[in-house]
Amino acid sequence: MTFPVVGMVGGGQLARMTHEAGIPLGIKFKLLSDTAQDSAAQVVGEVVVGDYRDLETLRAFARGCDVITFDHEHVPTEHLRALEADGIPVRPGPDALVHAQDKGVMRARLTEIGAPCPRHRIVKDPADAAAFARETGGFPVILKTVRGGYDGKGVWVVRSEADAAEPFRAGVPVLAEEKVDFVRELAANIVRSPHGQAVAYPVVESIQVDGVCDTVIAPAPDLDEALAGEAQQLALRIAAELGVVGHLAVELFETRDGHILVNELAMRPHNSGHWTQDGAITSQFANHVRAVLDLPLGDPRPRAGWTVMCNVLGGDYPDMYQGYLHCMARDPQLKIHMYGKDVKPGRKVGHVNTYGDDLADVRERARHAADYLRGTITE
Repeated sequence: MTFPVVGMVGGGQLARMTHEAGIPLGIKFKLLSDTAQDSAAQVVGEVVVGDYRDLETLRAFARGCDVITFDHEHVPTEHLRALEADGIPVRPGPDALVHAQDKGVMRARLTEIGAPCPRHRIVKDPADAAAFARETGGFPVILKTVRGGYDGKGVWVVRSEADAAEPFRAGVPVLAEEKVDFVRELAANIVRSPHGQAVAYPVVESIQVDGVCDTVIAPAPDLDEALAGEAQQLALRIAAELGVVGHLAVELFETRDGHILVNELAMRPHNSGHWTQDGAITSQFANHVRAVLDLPLGDPRPRAGWTVMCNVLGGDYPDMYQGYLHCMARDPQLKIHMYGKDVKPGRKVGHVNTYGDDLADVRERARHAADYLRGTITE
């Protein structure tokens, strides 16, 4: 029997961890990476170094692959349509992925299907942004470039018309959104296969620091059971309506009046699902592999009462390996996941997972390990 070859476009840590999840299944991976030093390129056996924005490079890469999937959403939509026309299965396909690539398209489609969203519209210049602010109760408002943003990049909190010039300098459409008065950020992670089977993970709380995910708590503490179910059902409905295949993360705001609003979509394994590597029966990465190959999906239920993920960011202490002795001795249950990246201040270079039945203890263990590896604390 010949095992399938999964072609992964993008060489970051998501590709690295997805490849890892395919190893026990005997799944072969082929990687299209920007450089030979990228996170996934260090571990995948077959690596093609090339530009994902070049159609002929993509076509050459796709030869010998049974399916194409992604580490990021930046491959031009028209290139994905060309691959499909060549008979290459692309999962998620371009008709779905465009909703994660283009925030304007996403907002229009979510509004069309009745998904709850912040008030929004495309604005053409700073004066139009000011007009939008007046329509929605005044400044501040959020401005986003419709394509290319991540980890807080491409997003501005604008407090006056004079503040609004910067987003328009990129030369791409700008989406204005009301600034939501929210209690916290949540994420609903689901996985869907080509024939429509889908599983939903517990809804998590995602804590951001400077626009970057810092901590994820699974499940979200003190979340009303009915609201958690509503979030899961919403994510499943969005996946079905948009035709998503693979992992979908629906980032949400929990408002002060007890509702949820869709913030962002990601159609790939996502930071808010990293806890599943150690805290769920089947991880987001394993289920993404299963989904793109149209295999039966695995059980998404948690293994423990609580799991906490903390991102490890680069700091002023470059030799993180030296921290292993302390962290592993202090907490033998700790799970460390490093990405093979050079340590730079503020850069995501890994994450830690902890789990157990006492939330306060689980949070403290994760926070301590992440801070010690970064060098923020030394004892």
